[in-house]
Amino acid sequence: MQGHWRTMVASLTLAATVGFTGCATILGWQARDTGPLLAAAGFEMQVAATVEQQQRLEKMPPYRLASHTRDGAAEYTYADPQHCRCVYVGGPNEYAKYQRLTTERQIAQERRWAEEDAMRTGWGWGAWSRVWW
Repeated sequence: MQGHWRTMVASLTLAATVGFTGCATILGWQARDTGPLLAAAGFEMQVAATVEQQQRLEKMPPYRLASHTRDGAAEYTYADPQHCRCVYVGGPNEYAKYQRLTTERQIAQERRWAEEDAMRTGWGWGAWSRVWW
């Protein structure tokens, strides 16, 4: 039940944040968090250095991991037209590793929230946890 409440509060907070700060700001923060995860998963960062590359980058859906088929194989791209002016490119292995990393990151964040909530509400055992268990 408490997890459901936390999810609802987080969703409402996110909706309010989007309403007050705008989607572009949120997408910018997301891009700064997503780029390092993609790189850690093995995605290759390709900077749009030429005018032609910059034009192609501007036509791609920004801040969205998209799948394509190239030469019969799956390819995944993530365009960041503002911060790095680059595209992250990877295959199925990199995508699977990225999914694993994002799941691990989400679990770690939820654990931090639960610990903070337990300390704030007094439900944490603190020093007593070692005595009783």
